[in-house]
Amino acid sequence: MHIKLADLKTLIKNLHPLETKILLHYSLKDELTSTRLETELGYKEGHANQAFSWLAGKKLLAETSRTPHTYFELTDFGRKIFKDGFAEERIVSYLKENGPKRLPEIAVALGIENKDVGSAFGSLSKDNVLAMNAEKKAEYTGAPLPERFAVAKSLIKKASEAENCQLDAANLTKSEIEIMGGLTKKRGISETPFKTIERETVIYKLTEAFKGVADALKNSGITGNEIGEITPSMLASGEWKKGTFRGYNISIPPARIIPGRTNPYVQFLESVKDKLCSLGFQEFDGPLVETEFWNGDALFMPQFHAARDIHDVYRLKYPTHAKSIEEPYLSNVAAVHRNGGNTGSRGWNYNFDNEFTRRLIMRSQGTVLSAHQLHKAEIPGKYFGIARCFRYDKVDATHLSDFYQTEGIVLGEEVNLKTLLGFLEMFAVEIAGATDVKYVPGYFPFTEPSIEVHIKHPKLGWFELGGSGIFRPEVTKAMGVDVPVLAWGIGIDRMALMALGLNDLRELFCEDIEKVRLRKAKF
Repeated sequence: MHIKLADLKTLIKNLHPLETKILLHYSLKDELTSTRLETELGYKEGHANQAFSWLAGKKLLAETSRTPHTYFELTDFGRKIFKDGFAEERIVSYLKENGPKRLPEIAVALGIENKDVGSAFGSLSKDNVLAMNAEKKAEYTGAPLPERFAVAKSLIKKASEAENCQLDAANLTKSEIEIMGGLTKKRGISETPFKTIERETVIYKLTEAFKGVADALKNSGITGNEIGEITPSMLASGEWKKGTFRGYNISIPPARIIPGRTNPYVQFLESVKDKLCSLGFQEFDGPLVETEFWNGDALFMPQFHAARDIHDVYRLKYPTHAKSIEEPYLSNVAAVHRNGGNTGSRGWNYNFDNEFTRRLIMRSQGTVLSAHQLHKAEIPGKYFGIARCFRYDKVDATHLSDFYQTEGIVLGEEVNLKTLLGFLEMFAVEIAGATDVKYVPGYFPFTEPSIEVHIKHPKLGWFELGGSGIFRPEVTKAMGVDVPVLAWGIGIDRMALMALGLNDLRELFCEDIEKVRLRKAKF
C-alpha cells in the first residue's frame, strides 16, 4: 500500500509514541506479541494491545495467528486441600478410627461445615465407600477411595510447585484433563481447588506499508520519546526545556454533546414497579448482605444438605458472622429444623448449627425478602420487591453472576394455586410480553406445591422465567403466619430480554453506550 506524501506527513505527526517505538524498533520479519513488547520496550499489557489495535487500524500491522491457551490456577481452597487433604479423605480416615457416626458429629469433629459433609457423603456413597446404616449413621464400607482423588492430589501438588501456581492444559494427559473438569466446576459447588484461565497468544507482523512510515519517522527525527504532557515536576525541574514536544492535530472535531436519557433496562424495572403498585402491591426491600439464617434456614433449607449448593453464595471475608439473629424467629426456625416445631412436620432431624446460621453472605435469592416480610405482613396483604442477587455462576446468554429477581408474596385465607397461576400469567404475558407460556412442576425446599413458569423466546427458545409455589407451614408458622402464602421469584432480567427484544442477558449491561442509546423500551 502506497501512502501519498501529504498523507504520510499527517500520519507520522499524529502517531502515538507507543506506535512510533514499534515502527522504529522492529522490521518486517519480526513476530510481535504483547509479551515481547512488555519485555523489550517496557510496555504494559494494555499499552501493547492498544498499540496493536491502532497500528492495525492504519493498515501498518496485521494479525498472523491466534492460539488459545487454557491454564488451571490453584486457588486458596486448593492450597487448603494440599495442606489438610480432601474432605472425603478426612471423613473416611475418621470413620476408620472411630466407627459409624452421624453427619453432624463428623462435621463437629473435623471442623467441616455440615453442608460440605453432606456433599462428601453423597459423593462417597455413590462410590460405595460410605453407607448409611440402620441407625442413620455414616459408616465405612472398606472399599478404597476412587483413583480420582490420587490424581487430583497429584495435580494440586504439581500446581503448588509450578510458576504462578498454574498448570498448562497442553501439558496434562487426557485422564488428568478429565479429572480437572471436576475440580474446576463453576456451578453447583461453592469452592473449587482450581480456577480456569483462558488466554490467547496473538502474533502480529508489520505490513509492507510500514517501511515508508518508518523511513519518514527517522527522517523527521521523531523518536517516540517526545513530551506529550507537561507535569508539575517537569516545570519545577526545568526538564521540559530539554525535550521536544509531540504535535497536536487541531483539526480533530470536538466531542459530541449528547443529552442524557433513562437507561432502557432501568425504565423497564420502573415499569414493573408501577404495574405491581397499580395492582395494590406494597414494595419491600432488604440489604445485599444477609445471614445464612434468612437466606436459607428461615426458608426450610437444611444446613447439611447438598441442595444448599443450589444457591452457591459469596461469603464475606470480614466480618464473617452477624452478632445475633432476631428472636423468637431463631428459636422457632431451629425447632422446625430439629423436629418440626409446632408445624406438624417431622423437620430435618439434625442438630441446628447456631454458628453457621450467623454467617454473612451476599444475598443469593430474592425469597430472602419474603422471609423478612412474613412476620410483619398484614393479612390479607400483597407485597413485592426487586432484589439484586449474587451467585457463583457461569456467565452466558441466560445466566449472570449477579442478577435481579422480582419477588412477591400474597397472604390470605382465600388465596390458592389458581390465584398463583393468574399472577404468573400476568408476569409472563403482560410484563415480559411472552406469547407462549407453560407451567412445569418444580422443587423448592420452601414451597409445596412448587411450579416453574417457562416462556418461549424467538431465538433462545424455551427457558425458565422463575419459580413459585405456596409456602410450606415450616416457613410460615415459624414466623407467626397461619394462612396460605403464595410466593414467587421471577428472573426480571429474563423478562427484560423479551420486553426489550434482546437475545443475551449481557446486553442489558452493555459497555457500548451507542448500543444502549439506540435501544428503546417497548412500553
